[in-house]
Amino acid sequence: MSTPVLPVPKYLQDPELTLFSDQVARFFERNAPATRSAGWRAAGQIEREFWNEAGAAGLLGVSIPEQYGGMGGDFRHDIVVFEQVVRHDVSGFAAGLHNGIVTPYVHTHGTEAQKRRWLPRLCSGELVAAIAMSEPGAGSDLQALRTRAEPVEGGYRISGAKTFISNGQVADFIVVAAKTDPNAAGQGVSLLAVETGDAKGFQRGNKLKKIGMDASDTSELFFEDVWVPRENLLGEVQGKGFSQLITELPRERLIIALMAMVSIEMALQTTLAYVKQRHVFGKAVLAFQNTQFKLADLVAEATATKIFVAHCVEELLAGRLQAEHAAMAKLLATELQGRVVDQCLQFHGGYGYVEDYPIARMYRDARISRIYGGSSEIMRLVIARSL
Repeated sequence: MSTPVLPVPKYLQDPELTLFSDQVARFFERNAPATRSAGWRAAGQIEREFWNEAGAAGLLGVSIPEQYGGMGGDFRHDIVVFEQVVRHDVSGFAAGLHNGIVTPYVHTHGTEAQKRRWLPRLCSGELVAAIAMSEPGAGSDLQALRTRAEPVEGGYRISGAKTFISNGQVADFIVVAAKTDPNAAGQGVSLLAVETGDAKGFQRGNKLKKIGMDASDTSELFFEDVWVPRENLLGEVQGKGFSQLITELPRERLIIALMAMVSIEMALQTTLAYVKQRHVFGKAVLAFQNTQFKLADLVAEATATKIFVAHCVEELLAGRLQAEHAAMAKLLATELQGRVVDQCLQFHGGYGYVEDYPIARMYRDARISRIYGGSSEIMRLVIARSL
């Protein structure tokens, strides 16, 4: 294993977490070798079977209590999985979405009956999760949702379209944000779970062709009068969806910041190795003062940013992470990710533009970080409102 370029946070310096990290790394080395992951990138999604393999290995629902089928860990265990996903270049395995976003929605906001119904299946891989918020005309503005969930006897009928949905082609458990009261703004939004196997009127649309994250399937979804029982309303209280989404967004943004920091470190590691062995004008690229100074600046910025992100993790573990701090973490980490991978690609010269070199894929994959989970502009709005 390469010597870390950036400091290892104290919250990960636990022997039990080190053992777990080794276990997760071995799983990816065994089950996601380069040849298999290359096939996923070519296909535009990972095999559904891989989710079952991950569930059997205990990688799903790692922070969910054992009574609901999870490992009984905490957010640090989730971080270990997220980091290893990046380190092993398995972007199609959306563990950040499944483990870090959707499953906690059920655990935090679901009724006891909903937890017992869904969490064990999410932890085993029987269910693969997605969340459907974005629409063709509503991205970050959740109050502008047009998807309707009309209350009817015994349940709801969902009609509308969603887009940019990660896991859209493989998910069979989709939490849908919809208007149950179109006249009530945010208080009219509810979250409803759709199990796609028996959902008449549900249709998967196009798998969107992206400029990066090749193995991560991102899709359009269509709901045409899809009926779900009332017990699929998350928390079984209508109109709580907007507050549920807002409550969970800081963790989602922190997850994106964490994964950006791993990408930054990977870019720096691969670039340092390259500039040490690549020679021009008779000496290593690293021997030039320009290279040294630029890398020094990047490592200094990355170290400071990682320390702040680690502080936010500690705040989340203590139950007091503030929304504006999570926004700061995402803004700083993802903007820095873009600058780091761009400069690191530059150090590779023409080879940096060739797919055979990891930095080329890192460059393409990094661009989405400043968009999903709330764009950088939205992060600035969140921060500005706290001033």
